[in-house]
Amino acid sequence: MGVSLDTPVRDRAKQPKETKLAPGVKFDILPSPNPVPEQERAARLADPGFGRVFTDHMAIVRYNQAKGWHDARIESRANFPLDAATAVLHYAQEIFEGLKGYRREDGGVNLFRPDANARRMKDSAERMAMAPLPEAVFIEAVEQLVRIDRAWIPGGEGSLYLRPFMIASEVFLGVKPSAEYIFAVIASPVGSYFKGGPAPVSIWVSETYTRAAIGGTGAVKCGGNYAASLRAQAEAIEHGCDQVVFLDAVERRYIEELGGMNIFFVLDDGALITPPLGTILPGITRDSIIALARDVGTPVREEPYTIDQWRADAASGRLKEAFACGTAAVISPIGKVCSVNGDFAINGGAAGPVAMGLRKQLVDIQYGRAADPHAWIRKVF
Repeated sequence: MGVSLDTPVRDRAKQPKETKLAPGVKFDILPSPNPVPEQERAARLADPGFGRVFTDHMAIVRYNQAKGWHDARIESRANFPLDAATAVLHYAQEIFEGLKGYRREDGGVNLFRPDANARRMKDSAERMAMAPLPEAVFIEAVEQLVRIDRAWIPGGEGSLYLRPFMIASEVFLGVKPSAEYIFAVIASPVGSYFKGGPAPVSIWVSETYTRAAIGGTGAVKCGGNYAASLRAQAEAIEHGCDQVVFLDAVERRYIEELGGMNIFFVLDDGALITPPLGTILPGITRDSIIALARDVGTPVREEPYTIDQWRADAASGRLKEAFACGTAAVISPIGKVCSVNGDFAINGGAAGPVAMGLRKQLVDIQYGRAADPHAWIRKVF
């Protein structure tokens, strides 16, 4: 039903509430009648790349204001039939998450901190005036998809990348929160992010574009944030760099984050510095690194750090390493920083021991090769 701009403000501003389908979560399981044949699946898994190959199934749950969350199912991966007036296409009510399933040596599968992803998605939904999904539904959807598509999980350093997302699905033209939503999870087998080991990346300091401001959606995992970063990323590539790093929107001095990753600085006294939350994404890998560092007594300070400090500390030797972190790459060492004011190298352009040590520790926990002191791992089977 279309909604006129004459709709009363009180109705247009009404936000959906989380309802139903929580404690006794039950998904109907509808196996695909035409799964990819085993031989073809094996060929695709030989070199899946990242985000190009997809599994046979998807999880899907629907919401409307009358029923709440309902019709939870695992079914064949398929296209969504969307009306041209579907709300997400016009007003960008859309959020997503990213996490991975890791095959253990005993053949079982680990999920890494899915509860944290579920909480963050709920926070994102509330900021975007969307219906918050019960955390139990999020986790069950992910687990059920992993169970039915377990044959798609690569061995070795590969993993199953899981993409939960939610879109506004009401058909209307009018600026208001949608009354209907679709939550879904798709899965993509991925190989090792770095072939031959993590290589230091070069980054471009964006002087023209900003990512987020106080009161905005910087802490939300919504597609609009990433769309807004693409021009700056293209500028980085034009200057021969791998990634872009953004400065704050007010003073254009303080380091915030990369286009899709958080950032850390390693000082000569052993301390780590990372930009504070507020306008940046509360990364789950970021939070995990802070916890692991503090476990061994490493000081971690969440505080502002300027581009001028970064340049000066690299020149003086006070800065020993810098690295970016996120679900896809885990940890990426930063070897070179480029800007209109000149370039500078970090640690001679090489990967440093702190970044690589933290990366190994985190990856070993994810694959079940090391102890899990924070109970981050959820075993699917």
